[in-house]
Amino acid sequence: MPNHQLYMQRCLDLAQRGAGRVAPNPLVGAVLVHEGRIIGEGWHQQYGGPHAEVHCVQSVLPQDQDFIKVSTLYVSLEPCSHFGKTPPCAQLIIEQGIPSLVIAMQDPFAKVNGEGIRQLQEAGIEVTVGVMENEARTLNKAFLTFHQQQRPLVTLKWAQTADGFIGKTDTRLLISNDNSNRLVHQLRANHAAILIGTNTAITDNPSLTNRHWPGASPTRLVLDLQDRLPKELSMFHDGLPLTIFSEQRSGTEGLVNYVPLAADTDSIPQILHWCYTQGLNSLLVEGGAQLLQSFIQSGKWDEAIVITNTVLLAGDGIVAPELSGHKFSNEIHYSTDTIQYFQRL
Repeated sequence: MPNHQLYMQRCLDLAQRGAGRVAPNPLVGAVLVHEGRIIGEGWHQQYGGPHAEVHCVQSVLPQDQDFIKVSTLYVSLEPCSHFGKTPPCAQLIIEQGIPSLVIAMQDPFAKVNGEGIRQLQEAGIEVTVGVMENEARTLNKAFLTFHQQQRPLVTLKWAQTADGFIGKTDTRLLISNDNSNRLVHQLRANHAAILIGTNTAITDNPSLTNRHWPGASPTRLVLDLQDRLPKELSMFHDGLPLTIFSEQRSGTEGLVNYVPLAADTDSIPQILHWCYTQGLNSLLVEGGAQLLQSFIQSGKWDEAIVITNTVLLAGDGIVAPELSGHKFSNEIHYSTDTIQYFQRL
């Protein structure tokens, strides 16, 4: 009896390597197994590039080519059945003569959504679905949220002092340590977009880029409804694209794209809808307190990451947001910092 979970775990591990590089596509890994031996493996490495199944088949050594037709293919997501930026993987599997397929989960994307499985079964391929499905769904939570809720996965992140403040009103307050900062840059690399509000932009003058973790920087978004951002801020002069949500402006000025929002209307649904139309499947909200609390009150968030410096006291300043409707998920410690993970109920 083959150990389906062993090989599917390998698929999930491979899929994770594409984090920060394949959005809005899903993270997918594939493993080809012949009589208990992996003869090929691959993962989706770059948006617009070959899918995991293609890399897997191409990795099979010449001396193992004859085994393809008597092997089992493990894939963490249902193979695609349509022509997009690449040909359909279901057709590749059929053409290769692979007799058996094990899939972690069905693809919710409207152009697939069971069609790949149907085509494979009609071709006489034995298909097993649901091996480590929960783990696969967790891996692709951004992809699933994007297609099932028509909005990006929203992660809230802030750092706070031991006495519950996230900053001062008029000057930048450095709270988290170097290890926590690297985690923040990992978060930026793994999210398609990052959002802050006007006050955070003015007080911190941040770059909003990923500089300390492998991978790309997220699309930079600032909510500045009343056009208060001074043009001296570094984000206007670093040669990188910037999107500003505004009730006062629209159009493009150089690398700055002003997206108009309807006045006297909740801005959060408008921002999330815009992200959806742009194919941004995950959004990291880094502040400030007012913006974070607005997301919490709206219920339009999925995860929260709170970094607490357990020894730093601010005395006064901007009070940290207060989570509601959530459950505790995990906790890790980096020297003076405690990092807590929460999920929305």
